[in-house]
Formats: sequence, structure tokens, C-alpha cells
Amino acid sequence: MKLLMRKHLQVYSGRSNVGLAREIASRLAVPLGEANLVDFASGEIGCRFESSVRGADVFIVQTHSRPVNDSIMEQLLMVDAAKRASARRITAVCPLYGYSRQDRKATGRDPISAKLVADLFAAAGVDRIVAVDLHTGQIQGFFDGPVDHLTAMPVFVEYLRGEVDGECAVVAPDAGRVRTAQRYAEHLDAHVAFVHKRRIPGKVNVVQAKTLVGEVAGRTCVLVDDMIDTGGTLCAAAELLRDRGASSILAVATHGILSDPALARLEASPLRKVVVTDTVAVAEAQRTPKLEILPIAPIIARAIRAIFEDASVSEIFLGENVA
Repeated sequence: MKLLMRKHLQVYSGRSNVGLAREIASRLAVPLGEANLVDFASGEIGCRFESSVRGADVFIVQTHSRPVNDSIMEQLLMVDAAKRASARRITAVCPLYGYSRQDRKATGRDPISAKLVADLFAAAGVDRIVAVDLHTGQIQGFFDGPVDHLTAMPVFVEYLRGEVDGECAVVAPDAGRVRTAQRYAEHLDAHVAFVHKRRIPGKVNVVQAKTLVGEVAGRTCVLVDDMIDTGGTLCAAAELLRDRGASSILAVATHGILSDPALARLEASPLRKVVVTDTVAVAEAQRTPKLEILPIAPIIARAIRAIFEDASVSEIFLGENVA
């Protein structure tokens, strides 16, 4: 008797960013599966897949956005349900990976929360993780299985080519983004600069932009970052660039978390435009004339297709998705 194995792709979504998951499924030409997620009176979450996942290649999409802990737990429950229903392979697609900024011990007695999240997914039964623009590359090493690290850079570079005129400088808002800024600068034929920032001891979400390294006077400056949370880092950097004579200032960041008081800070800042992707669902009330949202679904869908077909994900980005 000969058994022919047929691969079967299924996509499911948590509730944090259903619109993105629908667009990903549409681009893959598959229906978005129904996970029947419910909240019980006790605050617990329930999940039951509508159709069989036995032998399927299951991709579970969930952005770890507010409420972050609920989003992570919801995805873990979906992974467990798929594992117990005999899915052949389970991939957790995390457009925004939770706790990614807690990737090291900054002071004594700190947790390394990003590692804990990876351990939880491994324990739940995830075979592979897909994430977009992790805060630091070392997070890939926290998970013992394969991690496909995607980047929104192609989306932003295409946008910026239509927005930037004349001499341009790509600016890293802190030393950790210099390598990313160099990659953008190569595509845009631009100069590179970076800001040295300092956080105020004992204060949360308060940043001082201390020093600028690089020439920005008379140039269009593009600040590049992985996320905008409260906006303190970007706005402090933008003010420094204005003071140093930048002719125009834009910012691009993959994840628009936009926690209070981000919108007020961005509106009052010298930034002409703030561009994010839809890895995080942005409410209509948060959409201001300064804010532009670009779709990330085409990149995630291409990566999922490559994983399903056992093809190279790095080739999609020409090797530039290494953090």
C-alpha cells in the first residue's frame, strides 16, 4: 500500500488583529479558519476549531498588542488546541512579538521576559515562529526551533522613494538602530546619522536626546525605528534634528503601538509624517493627518507561502532580514 501525503495549509487568527489575518488569508487564497474564541465570565478564554486540522500545516496569527497578556494567552490556547487535534506542523505568526524589549537583564533581579514567552510557545507545541522586526536579533536564539524574522524595510523603502526629494539622511534614534539605518541608507543613497539618547533614572518613558552624530543640516531626515510606543524616543530625536537644521523630518516604524501620550507627542513634534505598518491594529480615533499606515500582509503572506512550500524566506528579503 502506498500512502501519498498531501500538504494542507490552514490559517487561523486570534482577536487582536483580525483584519490583518483576513488580508493574509486572502493573499494566500485560503479561507480564514474559525477558532470560536470566547471569553467566559471568569475571565478565562475558550477555543475550539470549527473544522479538522488533522495533518494540516497550521498558521496561527496573533499580534501581541493591548491587552498583551490576553493576546499571548489566546494564541497559546489556539496552539494547544491545534496540537491536541493532531496538526502536522504549527507555526505561531506574531507580527508584533510580546515583551521583546525585555530581552536582557538591565538591572539586578530583572526577568528576561522575551525568553519566557519563547519558552511558553515551545511548551505549548509551536514548531516555528514568524515575527516582524524583532526589537533585537538575539530573541531568535531564545526559541530552540526555527524562527523566521521578517522585516518591513521593503515596504518603507518603496514608500520613501516617493516621499524624499534632494539630499537625505537616515537617522537612527538610538545606537541600537544604526545597523538598520545603514541598510535604509544604502537603498535610498542617503547619509547616515544617529542620536545618542539617555533615559532619566527612576522615570518611565522619559527620554533625553543628548548628542547627534552625523550631518543633517539642510537635509530631509528619516528616523527609522522598530516601534512607537509612547513616542518619547522619536519626538526627542526629531526635536534635536530640527535644532540641528534638518529641512524636513519623517519617521518610519514597523509597529504603531501608540500608547498614551504618543498621539499628543507626535502631533506636537517637528515630524512632518509618521509612517507605520498594520502589524498593530490602529483604532480610527488614533488616526491623525500625520499618521500613515502601510500594509504588511503581502510580506507575511509571501513568507507563509515559502514556509509551507519549504522554500527560502531569506530570499524574499535578499538576506536583509537578519537582525
